[in-house]
Amino acid sequence: MSGQVIIILIALVCFGLALRRGIPTAQRALRETKTNLARVMPMMLVAMPMATFLAELIPADVASGWLGAGSGVGGLVIASFAGGLIPGGPYASFPLVLTFLKAGAGPAQMVALITGWAVLAFHRVVMWEVPFLGPRFAVIRTLASIALPLLAGLIAMALLPLFPSLAVPR
Repeated sequence: MSGQVIIILIALVCFGLALRRGIPTAQRALRETKTNLARVMPMMLVAMPMATFLAELIPADVASGWLGAGSGVGGLVIASFAGGLIPGGPYASFPLVLTFLKAGAGPAQMVALITGWAVLAFHRVVMWEVPFLGPRFAVIRTLASIALPLLAGLIAMALLPLFPSLAVPR
């Protein structure tokens, strides 16, 4: 079963649970769904073509050389910090990761990149953590989590041989 089918089934189950709480609850859920879709769709309409265009612009030798499966731990380190530098939400980062995978980046390196994006997010540190939580907190949180992307990449590297049927999208 594809991922989209699973997500649709989960959405239908959730809608059914909302219906059990009453029609007003289900109607409110549908209104919020419409609002969220209206907010997300413009970003998706920009992010998906951007990823496709980037896939054509990134030379395969750059992606496979710096971030390929053969780049080892060095590629994991580069990917970890590069992930921390990617601004924006999943609408920008996930298409970018797909682009890198298609251009020859290694799956473990992309795990490190996504983890770096999720955990480090240097733009979020500057824009949100420092102003709201203070520089001391931001430094402690960043230092406490700086090794996590590399660790995630190393774990992914160890797990990849256990899942040989998982294909990288081309």
